[in-house]
Formats: sequence, C-alpha cells, structure tokens
Amino acid sequence: MKFNPVLRDYESYLRITLRLAENTVETYVREVFRLLSWFESEGLEPETVSSDALSAYIVFRDDSIRIFKGGETRPEPGTTARILSTCRSFFRFLNSERIREDNPSLKLERPRQSQKLPQVLSRSDIEEFLESIPTDEPLGLRDRTLFELIYSCGLRISEAAGLTMDRVHLDDGLIRVIGKGDKERLVPVGDVAEKWIRRYLDESRPFLNIKRSDFLFLSRRGSGLSRKGIWKRFHEWTEKANIESKVHTLRHTFATHMLKGGADLRIVQELLGHSDISTTQIYTHLDNQELKGSHEVFHPRG
Repeated sequence: MKFNPVLRDYESYLRITLRLAENTVETYVREVFRLLSWFESEGLEPETVSSDALSAYIVFRDDSIRIFKGGETRPEPGTTARILSTCRSFFRFLNSERIREDNPSLKLERPRQSQKLPQVLSRSDIEEFLESIPTDEPLGLRDRTLFELIYSCGLRISEAAGLTMDRVHLDDGLIRVIGKGDKERLVPVGDVAEKWIRRYLDESRPFLNIKRSDFLFLSRRGSGLSRKGIWKRFHEWTEKANIESKVHTLRHTFATHMLKGGADLRIVQELLGHSDISTTQIYTHLDNQELKGSHEVFHPRG
C-alpha cells in the first residue's frame, strides 16, 4: 500500500507521543489501515479528502461489518462511533504533522448510543464461580488467586496479566498497577485476596516458575500468563459454574459492589484508574490510607 509510511508515522504518534495502551494502538492502526486502503481504492488522498468522502467510508465500513456478520442488522452505534473516533484521531495526527490544516471528520455526527448497563454478577454468583475452581493443583490455585484478585481489586485483564512480583506489596496491603497509557496507581488488596496470593506464592508459583519470570501469574510453560490465556481459563471455569460472563464483568462487579456498599464514587474512580481528566482532578488529593480504608469498609472482600 502506498500509504504505508504515513501509517508507520501514525503508529509512532500513538505509541510515543500519545503513549496509548498497546491494545488501543493496535485497534487504531488496524482501522486506519482499512481507511487508507479505501482511500487508495477510491483514488483519494488524506491531504485533500472531504467530509463527504469520509461519510461514504463510514457507510462502507458499516456495510462491511454487516456482511461479515451475515445479517441485515446494522452495526451497533458504539461500533460506528469507534470508527469515527479513529478517523478523528488520524486527522488530528495529520494536523500535528502539518499535512493538512483542517479535520474533515469533525463535520460528521456521532451516532446516538443507547445507555447500556454493564453486566454485573451477584455476590452468590461470584462465590459460586470462585468455589468452582479446584485449588488442589498449581494451575487451579493460580486461577482462583487470579480471579479473586481481579474481582477484589477491580483490575482490567491486561493489568492482571502485567503484574510483576516487584509491584506486589502484601505487607502494605497494596499492589502497584500499570493501567491505560502506562499510568500507575496503587490499589488496596483485601484480606481474602491477600490470603490467596500468599498461598499461591507458597504452593503454586514455585512449580510454574521454570523460566525465572518476574510476572506474578505464570503459564504452565513458566512465562507470564497472557490476556488470551486468562480469557480462556475464565471461560472454562464459568462454563463449569454454569455462569455466562466475561472477565471484564468482574471489574464491573467490583465497582457495583463498592458503590452498593456505600463507597464514594470518586473513591471507586480512583481505584479503577479511570483516566478522564475531569474526574481525575476531583480526587487526585486522596491519599493511600483513605483508599485502603474505603476498600476495607465497603468491599465485601476488603
């Protein structure tokens, strides 16, 4: 593709200048690759493409997704919104490089999105799921500890996969988590999760650590457990427990149980590591003791 140099520069812009998470970079680059491929097929240039042409691209992508899914239903508004967000990001990059002065994507309206509530598990579902994982062998004990920690601390799957031993401070009841955009935050570890981590470190991890890895959670081959590996194990255990869920649901459930328990919304936002600046400014003054205290009081596993 003739636009490969532009695509490479855009990827560097996302990764180095904006310091976006790896998954976000991959998603944006993949979508911009489709956009530039369409430009090439239509004889268009990024420097001169109009908002009408971008609108035609959105329709093209919607139709492609619908055909791929084998149905007549159009994509969810959220899907179209993500495509549009990628276009806006790409043209902001072109602005920053002074390749063009305007951003034609700003003339396109975002599709209206219905308010979707995230799936949340009940406390009994959480208990049933966790109790379904046998802990009499290393991998089962690892999984019980892993999903206990994700739920107890409201972690993203990538955050759990990226945890290293030097970021686990059990004596202080804290873990240091690297979230989106490589932003670090301290998250309290409740008594229940701490108990499982200590047992995993004593009884399971030594048998898995054949490669002397620094990651907390290890695969059977001794390397860090991947996001895909975590998802696969979660799916196996939820099937066994007859519960339909996603790994990220544990994070939603954490937040919901905290709020239902009476925790302040700003505390929950801090614990989750939300990156929205307007909310971040509200609670940046909170100290670690306040976070630990709220977690202990309001979370069922605190």
